[in-house]
Amino acid sequence: MTDELAANIIEKIKTHASPDAGPVTLETELTELGIHSLELTEIIFDLEDEFNIEIEMNTVDAWSNLSNVGDIVEAVRTLIQQKA
Repeated sequence: MTDELAANIIEKIKTHASPDAGPVTLETELTELGIHSLELTEIIFDLEDEFNIEIEMNTVDAWSNLSNVGDIVEAVRTLIQQKA
């Protein structure tokens, strides 16, 4: 089950995923979606703009810390809660 935040983030990730990637769930690995460092950076910028947050990590850190869709959702959720 995904909540509204997770569904929103999944939709953003889908726009950067490979067209033949298939369904995207919280467990889906970013590499399965054809998402590499450039796409991950674009996703991070999109999420920062959308949720008015700042994800403070360079792409290398991001890639090692964010391996699947659920990792991204939880990172964003944590930053939103810290801002509240």
